[in-house]
Amino acid sequence: MDAKCLQHLLTEEERAQFERNGFIIVEDVLPTPMIDGLVEAVDRLGPGDDFLGQDDRLLELIDWHRTFPKVWGILGWNIHSYYTQVIVTPPEDEEFKRTKRRRGWHQDSDRINADIEPGPQPRISVKVGYFLTDLTKGGHGNFSVIPGSHLKREIELPTDGVSDPEEAIEIRVPAGTAVIFDRRLFHARGWNLSEMTRKVLFVGYSHRWIHPRDERTVEHVMEGSDPIRRQLLGAKTRAMGTSSPSEEDVPLRSWIKEYLGEEVVTDNYARIVGAPSVTFGRNHAQ
Repeated sequence: MDAKCLQHLLTEEERAQFERNGFIIVEDVLPTPMIDGLVEAVDRLGPGDDFLGQDDRLLELIDWHRTFPKVWGILGWNIHSYYTQVIVTPPEDEEFKRTKRRRGWHQDSDRINADIEPGPQPRISVKVGYFLTDLTKGGHGNFSVIPGSHLKREIELPTDGVSDPEEAIEIRVPAGTAVIFDRRLFHARGWNLSEMTRKVLFVGYSHRWIHPRDERTVEHVMEGSDPIRRQLLGAKTRAMGTSSPSEEDVPLRSWIKEYLGEEVVTDNYARIVGAPSVTFGRNHAQ
């Protein structure tokens, strides 16, 4: 993994903002030549999911040094990429533009939100959205969020059936910007009332014990990937290695420990039970 990651660790200010609002905006994460290459890949593939194995330029995003350190700063080291998505939003037709409509507000992960018992939802995953087209103005299909809604099980919508919640905001950012957001955050795509086509790439990360949401067709790129990238692509030594990982299962942990120290990789579970945060293959006695 690129050592430049160490220059872009999650800051305490970013952590506080993420915990408070459910998202952070990271500017200038993609240089112009990279944006151009990603747009070419998007134009070739079109909208859909499971893109990591379809173009080497897209694969680079999985551990991109400007954003990935912030992801593991939020979720920890026992993570993988569980979902990727290409979003292409052409302009709405003229009839659509004349009608006021509410955005499609939702939380990610579908049944997780219904199947987990009542009470505060666990975070479980985050997404990174890479915006490839200029969205500095509203009405361009902007990614829209309700700050702080990741701490709620539901939101109240205006009774008129067409208005959005007053606290909703459009994210207005230039091409090359990333938004990292909690899957629990209520969010939506705005309507594209412009004449341009919006292009966005989403890379979702979760704990390794969460099953991928796409097919993750990546076996053909495993061999040429470094150990940390293989972890992110879903490599494991055994089924139990997702929740009781060995050192080989989670090379990201070893990398973080080498560069940032033992304290950074020691989690609350290890502190509570007095056990190592990596099992290294030992059985748990009953």
